[in-house]
Amino acid sequence: EIDWQGAQQARKLYPDCCGIFILPPSRSALEERLCSRGQDDDAVIARRMQDAIAEMSHYQEFDYLVINDDFDEAVEMLRSIILARRQRIEIQCRQQERLLQELLSED
Repeated sequence: EIDWQGAQQARKLYPDCCGIFILPPSRSALEERLCSRGQDDDAVIARRMQDAIAEMSHYQEFDYLVINDDFDEAVEMLRSIILARRQRIEIQCRQQERLLQELLSED
């Protein structure tokens, strides 16, 4: 879990990395989640909300967008993204090189 600045640095170091941006279903839901933690006073929560709004404006810099409305559904979306990324042709060609050669040989 990194912020958008960290994601920019990661993309420079690892151009093939995959960015997934996770958003709350609404500002009110985010604020409620921050308040329900019981860790911060109102001033800290107000600052964190402003920081979050600024952070959320960078969602378009990522490859995927997941809305964390229902936790189990969000986890399933993340799982699906990971599984799909593992099936990309360049990865499968490397992993299945022997099988592909065997299937395509003219012997």
